[in-house]
Amino acid sequence: MLQRIQSIYLLFASLVLFALFLFPLAHGLFVDGKLIDIAVTGVTEKVNNVDKPLQSFVALTVLTAIVGLIPLVIIFLFRNRKQQIALIYGTILVLIGYSFWMAQTVKKVVGPITLEYRNMGIGLFLTSLSIILLIFAVKAIQRDEKLVKSADRLR
Repeated sequence: MLQRIQSIYLLFASLVLFALFLFPLAHGLFVDGKLIDIAVTGVTEKVNNVDKPLQSFVALTVLTAIVGLIPLVIIFLFRNRKQQIALIYGTILVLIGYSFWMAQTVKKVVGPITLEYRNMGIGLFLTSLSIILLIFAVKAIQRDEKLVKSADRLR
């Protein structure tokens, strides 16, 4: 059903992934004498408090949109709970790979500079939050499956 708690978890997981478009992965970095911010859409330079695009990440942007849509699609597969669970586990694996790719992209842009805690953006932690929400959704779906099976035994 659409009003179940797992739908809320999946919706929040999707919103968290779409928040990657709003929050930077890294900010306030000095690379080659330029003050830059790194987001999933690309690298921007701060010039007189105006963002000037330096490099865009088309593949990362497209994949972010696709990965953000997957939990929304899973919500509407509520009639087949086993398929929902399998797709959520697949999405978690995709998010782990996506997080690794995102980290490597930031590492490639930053180069030999060590990324400090104050330079890390919220975007670096959003995929982890999304994975946690997906795990909560799986647990809620499994609870529903158990409830349905116990109700079937009573009939």
